[in-house]
Amino acid sequence: MEQLLHYVWKHKLFPLHPLTTTDGQPVEVIDTGLHNRHAGPDFFNAKVKIGGVLWVGNVEIHDRSTDWNAHGHERDPHYDNVVLHVVGEADGEVTTAGGNRLPQLQLEVPEQVRQNYEELLRADNYPPCYKIIPHLSRLTIHSWMNALQTERLEQKTEAINERAAQCDGSWESAHFVTMARNFGFGINGAAFEAWALSIPLHAVDHHRDDLFQIEAIFMGQAGLLQPESIPERYREAALSDDYFVRLRTEYAYLAHKFGLRPIDFRLWRFLRLRPQNFPHIRIAQLANLYFHRRMGLSQLVECADVQAVGNLLRIGVTPYWETHYAFGSPSEPSEKRLSAASINLLLINTAIPMLFAYGRHKQQEELCDRAFTFLEQLKAENNHIMRLWRDCGLQVDNAGDSQALIQLKNEYCDKKECLRCRIGYQYLSKSLPCP
Repeated sequence: MEQLLHYVWKHKLFPLHPLTTTDGQPVEVIDTGLHNRHAGPDFFNAKVKIGGVLWVGNVEIHDRSTDWNAHGHERDPHYDNVVLHVVGEADGEVTTAGGNRLPQLQLEVPEQVRQNYEELLRADNYPPCYKIIPHLSRLTIHSWMNALQTERLEQKTEAINERAAQCDGSWESAHFVTMARNFGFGINGAAFEAWALSIPLHAVDHHRDDLFQIEAIFMGQAGLLQPESIPERYREAALSDDYFVRLRTEYAYLAHKFGLRPIDFRLWRFLRLRPQNFPHIRIAQLANLYFHRRMGLSQLVECADVQAVGNLLRIGVTPYWETHYAFGSPSEPSEKRLSAASINLLLINTAIPMLFAYGRHKQQEELCDRAFTFLEQLKAENNHIMRLWRDCGLQVDNAGDSQALIQLKNEYCDKKECLRCRIGYQYLSKSLPCP
């Protein structure tokens, strides 16, 4: 388990007996070096004494000695500065591209660490290290949650930067695409992102003062004005629906004018979807937000507090959609406004990451600080992930906590990256009592 060897070396979890090279020279590890997660040796600038002589250089780690040649390091001059080869099993000698024979340390993984690690990998309970969570110090939890929170925002920043690049550097367009994706609330997120990227906002802006034309473009680009997109049981009613016919006619004109092509309507998912989450309703809400100029990045940046951002999103639908969930499918009258829970999710997944990403882009730390402040002021998400963590003894006070714990689940627990997790470190080292 090469990854476990990395972990043991990095944290100096060495056996109690003296360390020696494979040819019997004593080894003293002064500094394990800087862990390198990219190409090249595994640890940079380590300091080790071998046979009483101080060496400063790089360290390479493998399961077996023969992995050195299997990976081509004996021909790679980037590995000439390696001063020690650490292995789980010494099954041969190794040399650098310069012809130097490398000293090797066969490192034993302490049995307790190995057993604990294997237990983590086998565990069916979630999270696998749940037994020690109630025994962790508040400082350990707080510092790890803060790091996870920042890590999640940085991950979302990468996605937003990619959208900005797709939109030829337009951050307003990237904000529109990000908002649209999160209007899919997970199930239709990918379809909403494809839909938003298909809309040329510079063209739509020419008709921004006409809500009907905005809705025609939005519905048309979603492929929802094509008769084939309507279930057969509703199709006849929709085709004789005056509003549907008018939208189709208007979209045909605008599509010809701007050279528009809709996305494939089959991207939309309806199975087990509540009617208020139907794409028609969400697109109608987005059209209203766009018409009332409530979904621009400039408007978001101007908001000094989280309540002001929430107020931007308090919007309903046009009169037709107050009595419909889809074309040809009438419903009881309702305003179909975004719920408080939906607004909370949009703030967490759109507004806050956009503030953080734009602040990084513009090098405006006050925007990044505002993002963290908003997270602390918002309610935590209420989902099965949060309930599981609470059952394990973790306190979830606000959206910052819930975002941190989602990051912990997605990037550490689900991927069995226990060796990179601070809770996993506590579990493996057994520095805390475990019932």
